[in-house]
Amino acid sequence: MTDAVVDEVKAWQSRALDPVYLIVSIDCIHVKVREGAVRVKAVYLAIGITMAGQKEVLGLWLAQTEGAKFWMQVVTEPRNRGVQDIFIACVDGLKGFPEAIEAVFPQTTVQLCIVHMVRNSLNYVSWKRRPEVAAALKRIDTCATAEEAELRFTEFQERWDDAYAPIGQSWRRNWPCLVPFFDCPPQIRKVIYTANAIESVHYGLRRLTKHRGAFPSDEALIKLLSLALRNISKRWTLPIRDWKAALNRFTIQFEERIPQL
Repeated sequence: MTDAVVDEVKAWQSRALDPVYLIVSIDCIHVKVREGAVRVKAVYLAIGITMAGQKEVLGLWLAQTEGAKFWMQVVTEPRNRGVQDIFIACVDGLKGFPEAIEAVFPQTTVQLCIVHMVRNSLNYVSWKRRPEVAAALKRIDTCATAEEAELRFTEFQERWDDAYAPIGQSWRRNWPCLVPFFDCPPQIRKVIYTANAIESVHYGLRRLTKHRGAFPSDEALIKLLSLALRNISKRWTLPIRDWKAALNRFTIQFEERIPQL
């Protein structure tokens, strides 16, 4: 990687961000780094939805540990780069993250990704039973209201707790961070799904790292991934589908926090 490219990557990593992001989704990929021995490390990626309805990579962070100090670093960096408000933060069960984002962005709603919750729940289920259990969990996902979701969840527990008690325990424990989704109208739910659907980004990064073996250092890893993400994000030139309808709903739902256009 030439010095000019390194400078471009550094400028991209430290660029100013928008004051407001309607949704930010955080997920991770695991990559091998050689530190004497080969170690698998987690790299966390944040993708936001702007007021213009476009996806944007806010940043990526290499987790040395995943404690409170790390999550404070993750949420403080966007603040230092100009972010003043995030309406909804979508995460995949990241311990310590809700407390960190509440400290820096106290108005942000933390929403656990229901798709990931379903996927993780199925790890407890035999292949034979998976279609049936998945269908029952999907009935929760598609509920129109929080009250209906609570009812469907109770039905799920009554049917499946004897066989798969850890699933019900996990959903009940995480329910406060699942239920905000059901207060959102369909237009906003669709944007949440779009923000969470960063598998294509992960696929591109995994393709990049798959045949390289272990990276020689943390710095080399972050530089290469940052360059790849910068190039991927250049293709995000259009708003997400049906954006105007979604923005109208955001304006109603978050009326006092929407910037004046």
